[in-house]
Amino acid sequence: MTHVQSMLDAHPKDPGSVDRTKLAECIQACFDCAQTCTACADACLSEDMVAELTQCIRTNLDCVDICAATGKILSRHTGHDAGLTRAVLEMCRIACRACAEECAQHASMHRHCEVCAEACRQCEHACSELLASLG
Repeated sequence: MTHVQSMLDAHPKDPGSVDRTKLAECIQACFDCAQTCTACADACLSEDMVAELTQCIRTNLDCVDICAATGKILSRHTGHDAGLTRAVLEMCRIACRACAEECAQHASMHRHCEVCAEACRQCEHACSELLASLG
């Protein structure tokens, strides 16, 4: 059991009709993606052809901020706002899709971009799954 799942289980407020497993998976995917995108942006900055990776770095950093915010918002249950949850999940899906597409363009030359694209796709999928379970 992950710490994310343990905290969901320990919280005194019931998250309602939210599928706890999908919620835990999404929170973890958001934080994993944020870390991976941070590392990818840093790796891009270390490449000799850094000027050609400017858009990739920017997209990575946007994805970091959105994924981290989404993970934090999903971790809070007191005073839950279903509309905000849906909106932030949709924004995270969009950011992850954009970052995955950008990194995929560089994946054949840079392994870190390949890894990042995969993390973004996993997070996009986790957000989609949680959104679908919300009805």
